[in-house]
Amino acid sequence: MTKSELEPVALEPVDALTVTVLVDNVTDILLVDEGPARRPAIGAEPRVRAPILDLGEAFDALRAEHGFAALVTITRGTREHRILFDTGITPDGLVENMRRLELSPRDIEAIVLSHGHFDHVGGMEGLARELGPANLPVVIHPEAWSRRRLALPGREPVRIAAPSRSALEGAGFEIVEQREPSLLLDGSLLVTGEVDRTTDFEQGLAPSHQAERRSQWRPDPLVLDDQALVANVRGRGLVVLTGCGHAGVVNTVRYIRKLTGGGRLHAVIGGFHLSGPRFEPLIGPTCDAFAQLAPDFLVPAHCTGWKAAHALAAHFPDAFLQSSVGTRFAFTGARDAA
Repeated sequence: MTKSELEPVALEPVDALTVTVLVDNVTDILLVDEGPARRPAIGAEPRVRAPILDLGEAFDALRAEHGFAALVTITRGTREHRILFDTGITPDGLVENMRRLELSPRDIEAIVLSHGHFDHVGGMEGLARELGPANLPVVIHPEAWSRRRLALPGREPVRIAAPSRSALEGAGFEIVEQREPSLLLDGSLLVTGEVDRTTDFEQGLAPSHQAERRSQWRPDPLVLDDQALVANVRGRGLVVLTGCGHAGVVNTVRYIRKLTGGGRLHAVIGGFHLSGPRFEPLIGPTCDAFAQLAPDFLVPAHCTGWKAAHALAAHFPDAFLQSSVGTRFAFTGARDAA
């Protein structure tokens, strides 16, 4: 049976969903609450000793870094579950921001890695140190282990760090490899697995992004390990979480709607990878596609890029929400939904 012949996935609705941004490229303590976006209150940050200041202390502020990670909390009935989606770029950025937000890594029940790039898996190091042998499942596409590099013209190739299966298993994590769609937490969350490529404008990375195949470096534009996380908020619709969207954010959303049999698109959150000369020409077609998909909320983050974020804000002023480290996007099911 091919992916196109799959029966629709029975994604169980959740009563509430919260996506807390733990790692992102931007932090902004002046942002205020807006719709489902709940921002940390200014002045609520923990303090660190700073004798050179008149108060003797400074804010231990949240840190921004080039990467992405989010804590996904779902509620069904009276039970809550927490899943970590990606881990950022540095070993300590994720765990330090969790500490500042008074969130415990020990409450995490599983980890989903969107793909194998260093800015999404680097925080596994600090997480392993923090947790010790925790036996947490790590859901990952088998292509995420690929050895990769950037071979830019006129420069020495730069290796891209990838997760090490043996190291993760040695640290006590349980590896769950999946190419196909899979369900977590009794059908409450969907991991897309490998995404169908159907648009004519989302062509992937440049040939300079390479992977080692049969001991030779070859172009790897598609990043086949790219996958998304999805929940169905009762009476509201689908909430989609992307890491970088290397499969194409429109491809990803269309594939999710096919997997789930359609339904309303409530929110899309994460990296849309529309930054830089290769991807900025995709901003217009992406906006056109979102006009047809009609999400209630759009939250571009991480690698979306300044130009794309501003274009999305201009095209969808009622749907656009700014991402920042520490923001909680809280989605509550409709009370009258069956």
